[in-house]
Amino acid sequence: MSSPAPRRLGLFSATTLVVASMLGSGVFTTSGFLLASLQSPWQVLLAWLVGGALASCGALSYGALAQRMPESGGEYVFLSRTLHPAAGAIAGWVSIIVGFAAPLAAAALGFGEYGKDWFPRCSPQWLGTGLLCSFALIHALRMESGAWLHNVTVSIEIMLIVVFVVLAWSRLPADVVRQPTPDGAGPAAFALGLIWVSFSYYGWNAAVYVAGEVRDPQHVLPRALLTGTALVTTLYLALNAAFVFAAPWQTLAGKVEIGRIAAEALGGTAWADALTVVITLTLAASVSAMTIAGARVYARMAADGMLPRMLATHAGAPHRAIALQCALALVLLWSASFKSLLTYIGFTLNLCAAATIVGLIRLKLNEGVRLRVIGWPVAPLLFLGGVSWMTASAVALQPIESLWGMATLALAWVVWWWSRRGNRR
Repeated sequence: MSSPAPRRLGLFSATTLVVASMLGSGVFTTSGFLLASLQSPWQVLLAWLVGGALASCGALSYGALAQRMPESGGEYVFLSRTLHPAAGAIAGWVSIIVGFAAPLAAAALGFGEYGKDWFPRCSPQWLGTGLLCSFALIHALRMESGAWLHNVTVSIEIMLIVVFVVLAWSRLPADVVRQPTPDGAGPAAFALGLIWVSFSYYGWNAAVYVAGEVRDPQHVLPRALLTGTALVTTLYLALNAAFVFAAPWQTLAGKVEIGRIAAEALGGTAWADALTVVITLTLAASVSAMTIAGARVYARMAADGMLPRMLATHAGAPHRAIALQCALALVLLWSASFKSLLTYIGFTLNLCAAATIVGLIRLKLNEGVRLRVIGWPVAPLLFLGGVSWMTASAVALQPIESLWGMATLALAWVVWWWSRRGNRR
């Protein structure tokens, strides 16, 4: 039988885990696609604001579940307890591929793309491989050292972003800020843009994956989730305001490297290079956070018999689960491009989060005042309403990616059914 991991993580570590999980490659690329689709800088900023509000509603809801079930495993544990073991298993399998392995590979590849100019003899894949393996080794060998390095990295990252925002805002061209823009896109296009934004915000739930290693989780986890989400929302709005108003929106629309283009427009090559350093540091911190959180889902599923028992945590960090997660991310890093998967990933993860909120509502109706949910019932219902709107718009505007998302959920159910049948035999 596996032993519970020591509770070593405090409020600061849990909060930085949330921040680093959210601050990934999306914030430095998504606004270019949003400008091309919405055709209005103000609508782009509104999308980031609405996305942050929905993430905050999700954080409040997950905080209540974390107080009720302060164990590592995230949606896998929540859905297994509140809806059905099948729902938890599906969420667990989705987390393994869509929630962690694919974003890990994407962040590592982005790190390699930004760093290739500094290491011209190394391909982006090799640079990303080095990053993935380094953090897997750090977090597998010693949890305290990994958490310390993670906290320092995130703190430096936030300070650098704040410095860039302050300097950038002082240089924003007034004629660009005041330039007239079209009325923007319709509700369906805006909702589809929210899916891209939600991919950038995803990670607001990161601390619940390591709940079993957090000190005083009933009090620390809700504060970490809400504080981290609020901080990132503020950073996202400030950073994207600097991006979309640095140059005419037509110049930035559709550009993946919108951060570098905006920085170069404001301060030349030196600014562009400086922001590239911040971006690579952000991606490294994101890989660190997902390495910590994702492996705990593997370990918990192994402890419950959904994965081989050898992946369960016996003492300290889940070494074998970290190794498996790293291996899956490496396979995806070397075999796929994730640019076309943005809608697919956001669509699938939003459905899992929505199912978790449904489980919270069911639990609250059963337990009543014994379960305290801050913002009840507004926060859970707003989150569900937002996800329903985004899902319907994605099905209408991008049906292929939506079908892939539904197929992923169906395949996860088949795997659960087959494993349950095998256990009965």
